[in-house]
Amino acid sequence: MRGTNRVADTKRAKQTPGQANPIVRYFRETRGEMRKVTWPTREESWRLTLIVLGVSAATALFLGVVLDSSFSWAIQRLVELLIGA
Repeated sequence: MRGTNRVADTKRAKQTPGQANPIVRYFRETRGEMRKVTWPTREESWRLTLIVLGVSAATALFLGVVLDSSFSWAIQRLVELLIGA
């Protein structure tokens, strides 16, 4: 009597001939979903990029100037209060 590989037989039974490898199926489904995406035009991409850069610069300016100087002033007053200078 020949020995059979039960694990290999079980895997073959689970995967029908028409069923794709899970990795291949993943890439096929991903490709299908990417075709459904509405991609922005070049002009929209530039406009949105400039908005992001503008908001980032404004946030950096706010954090760097307003908050930093406010915290520096508060720490300086606290040190003067504690030391008594």
